[in-house]
Amino acid sequence: MYPPSLSESQGLWLASQIQDWELNHGTMLKRIHTQTAHNVLCYPVAATMFPTLFPRVQFDRARELQSIYNELYCVLATEEQWIYDNIKDLFPVDPFAAALWEIHEKVKANGGYVQDISAGIFRSDYMLQGEGVEMGGDESFDPRSDLELKQVEFNTIACAGGCHANKVVDMHRHLARTGAYNSLTDDNLINLPVLPPNNNIHSLATSLAQAHEVYGPPKSNTTETAILFVVQPNNFNVADERPIEYALWDSNIPAYRVEWGNDVLKHTSLSATKELLFHPPWQTSAKPVEISVIYYRAGHEPHEYDQTGQDLRFRLEQSRAIKCPSILAHILTFKKIQQSLAVPGVVEQFLPADKVAAVRKTFVPMYPLDTSETGLHARSLATDPDRSENYILKPSLEGGGHNVFGADIPAFLATVPPEAWSAYVLMQRIASPLVGNMLKSSQGIEEAAAVVSELGVFGACLWRCTRAGEGEVLRNETVGWSLKTKFADVDEMSVVKGFGCFDTPLLC
Repeated sequence: MYPPSLSESQGLWLASQIQDWELNHGTMLKRIHTQTAHNVLCYPVAATMFPTLFPRVQFDRARELQSIYNELYCVLATEEQWIYDNIKDLFPVDPFAAALWEIHEKVKANGGYVQDISAGIFRSDYMLQGEGVEMGGDESFDPRSDLELKQVEFNTIACAGGCHANKVVDMHRHLARTGAYNSLTDDNLINLPVLPPNNNIHSLATSLAQAHEVYGPPKSNTTETAILFVVQPNNFNVADERPIEYALWDSNIPAYRVEWGNDVLKHTSLSATKELLFHPPWQTSAKPVEISVIYYRAGHEPHEYDQTGQDLRFRLEQSRAIKCPSILAHILTFKKIQQSLAVPGVVEQFLPADKVAAVRKTFVPMYPLDTSETGLHARSLATDPDRSENYILKPSLEGGGHNVFGADIPAFLATVPPEAWSAYVLMQRIASPLVGNMLKSSQGIEEAAAVVSELGVFGACLWRCTRAGEGEVLRNETVGWSLKTKFADVDEMSVVKGFGCFDTPLLC
């Protein structure tokens, strides 16, 4: 039986071990409203009590796929006309898409982009498909034939969770190393060889460092270059950002933070030749710092694009700094792009045949909700209370909490003018295999006979766009991963928003 059934005292003991680890390693979220100059309250990131069974063959396959997906999205980021053709229908119904494209056009109209190199920290999220399968409960189960890896979404901006995932894996491996798990069960199922190590913090910092190196020495009359983290104000998730920043400093690469909004406009400027200069507010008499790389951990939510948000993004995009990501790569995170790629014959335009086959195996049916023949079919599915059960309605928003699931779709669409339905895509639900675990969150310790997991694989890229439709990939690597697990009857998956837990795969 997995996981082992624990007595109350055993559960509390294990929870105490986990809590101490999280406290000592900063796997925490801030309660922003309690923060003063002297203290701030925090609470642990939700984590599974035990690692979760996950097929080794599918874990390895997801990591192998990342370089192909990286290549695909690097190529797409140079295809301005293709991007426009596939999102232009969003402009009348999605102000977010319209704002991003308007900024792009404004940059082109004001001298164009002066930096032809872009960086990407991407994350491709997958779930296993295998309806009715119970991993660990059937000796005839074969992960090679009974399960398939299916893509949930592809993220190109502000890809979060890497630092938390790193530390939760370290925690599970520590508990295995010290024998904590073996003291609770009669077998030796949980051991280091089946718990893969996770080095996200180092790998993500190295990705930014390599972009910084490609940028080279200062081009202005400053003497220092640095990486600039653009972050959200009132940030409760600093423990998922700061470790990357600290790792850069440990490698003697300066990294500074500025909050999205007026602070960007106040503390940055452009030189005559478009170098981005950062003026640290704590060093009023010092020379400004030339920014080599802009790392966006903000700018991915519609509410951020008021006039100030549009102005600051325009300034940053005009600059010579390498953007992580560029605005065109940012737009590629839209669900409409994912849906367009699933159309037969589209991926074939950008990848060799053997790579096309590999990524197509991960696709699930996705449909537009426009007035095309395909869109009208999707509308009939979405408005049928019975057939909609097997689908998810998705807007082009990140961070969890935005999707509409199953039988709730018809009622939701009834509140949206039909002419605005094309802002959404309809995606077939992934029927995942079930496994047991115990989840520890702010709600307490809960044992579940049925949980499902989502594997995210991080990729890092550098590419040069020589001209529209042509480019050169300079770096393409798989740099890490995260595993998130939730109760099977919970629809969303966003740990920091209260849906699910960070986890470690127990490779089987």
